[in-house]
Amino acid sequence: MIRCLIVDDEPLALDLIEDNLRQVGYIHVVAKCRNAADALRVLRDDPVDLIFCDIQMPGLNGLQLVQNMPYKPMVIFVTAYEHFALQGFELDVLDYLIKPVPMERFHRACQKAYLALEMKRAYGMQANPGRKYLFVYSDYNLVKISLDQIEYVEGLKDYVKIHLTGGDKPLLSRMSIKSLEQQLPNEQFYRVHKSYIINVDHVTRIRRGRVKTVNSEIPLSDSYRDMIHRMTGRVMD
Repeated sequence: MIRCLIVDDEPLALDLIEDNLRQVGYIHVVAKCRNAADALRVLRDDPVDLIFCDIQMPGLNGLQLVQNMPYKPMVIFVTAYEHFALQGFELDVLDYLIKPVPMERFHRACQKAYLALEMKRAYGMQANPGRKYLFVYSDYNLVKISLDQIEYVEGLKDYVKIHLTGGDKPLLSRMSIKSLEQQLPNEQFYRVHKSYIINVDHVTRIRRGRVKTVNSEIPLSDSYRDMIHRMTGRVMD
């Protein structure tokens, strides 16, 4: 069960989201708040997994609420204003819904939250050093990937593209490259550029400025050259 907080200054909007969540079934509403100050008090006293939040509210708005939260639950903005979308996604929110929200679209956002929480739990399991796989959220699914299957990872701002061996299509997942890096064993995966992580098992050649893998050539940044020493035991000229 996903624990949820709803924040909106309009009572009818609060009730509508709560009614929609009753139809979803797997999201439990912990509290409803009409302003950000009350929401922050709930967050301090009763942690939640997910927040449905309006943006235009008196006092702190929804964007400011997210910036001031004591921890980072998943956030789905529900607003009448499209022009806040870029700012919302820069805060790494899970989804952005425009009022009035069709029920089918609302269900998709809830399913995204469910899968994201499952992914988070799977990442927690990944702390087991013997684990040889991880789960990533891609195209509304949790996809299991063998670590040995990953050739390299490419960071694309708020997304990562995971390139796999065997000619499989790369997987695109909404997360930062730093977040994924923390889930990968550091004796096998090395950050060689701000936008690239390589699997050393698939490296065939290294030269100044480039790392050659089985199927690709990856840029090597000077700021990450110490990784080459850690990976090979040798210092490049």
